[in-house]
Amino acid sequence: MSSPRTLADALAARAPARAVEVGIGERPGVAATLAERGTTVTATDIVDRSVPADVTFVLDDITDPTPAVYRGADLIYALNCPPELQRPLTATADRVGAAWAFTTLGADPAVISANPRTLPKGTLFTRPARNGPVG
Repeated sequence: MSSPRTLADALAARAPARAVEVGIGERPGVAATLAERGTTVTATDIVDRSVPADVTFVLDDITDPTPAVYRGADLIYALNCPPELQRPLTATADRVGAAWAFTTLGADPAVISANPRTLPKGTLFTRPARNGPVG
């Protein structure tokens, strides 16, 4: 398999059907690219955000998540994920049996055990999906 050229390429390989982006902020580009490639994408944030027409937006806080938002996702991911949100993101993915992935901002570390994958413009931290939901 060839190396992914972009972050969207790397995420698309992990989300064949449904992905949830946590904390989309003002950066809908990756979610839009995944949706254009046929992935059903839901974007979340703690404040209302504008997203492309083919991306669904849900107001949600990953530190107190609404389980139905994430249930059925193949991948839960975050871009520029701060250390304090990494554990809630990965715990939510574990609960619903989804793979997870995140990038960090600048010099922020990954504070959980993760597989780093160097991409042309940064590092993607990942762990594959477990066999079904936990608990």
